[in-house]
Amino acid sequence: MSLVKAAFFDRDGTLIEEVPYLSDVKKIKIIPESMELCRKLQTEGYKLFIVTNQSGIARKFFPESFVQNTHKLLEKLFAEHKVYIEKYYYCPHHPDDNCECRKPKPGMLVKASKEYNIDLSKSLMFGDKEIDVKAGEAVNCKSFYIQNILEQKLDLFKERLL
Repeated sequence: MSLVKAAFFDRDGTLIEEVPYLSDVKKIKIIPESMELCRKLQTEGYKLFIVTNQSGIARKFFPESFVQNTHKLLEKLFAEHKVYIEKYYYCPHHPDDNCECRKPKPGMLVKASKEYNIDLSKSLMFGDKEIDVKAGEAVNCKSFYIQNILEQKLDLFKERLL
């Protein structure tokens, strides 16, 4: 079986507007330029994944079911933009728990690579924070701050990347 190339995305501040400890789906606003990037990457054969820290679960700001239901809603909203996420990975732990899945550690990316036969060296990581970029770099993914990408013309990014 051949290896797959993937594009990993942080969720809040990358694909949807940042809302600290999002706990109300009415506050979800998709970032249209990010959807355009996702569509272009899908066209280039990348499988799309979300990898997101959700410590609000451990902090008891919202139940784990809220995150799962949010991801079901995002699936529908993204599909309206013709963007299809293979799987949503999230870390429910508190930062003090020192788990392997909380970014900047690459646990979610490693898990995805095993489950989907992903070649991490041919994959990409996009996020709005240093912890996102560090998670990608830890497993040899090309890693980018989404703000830098969205400020560029996506076609120029594509030429440079592919």
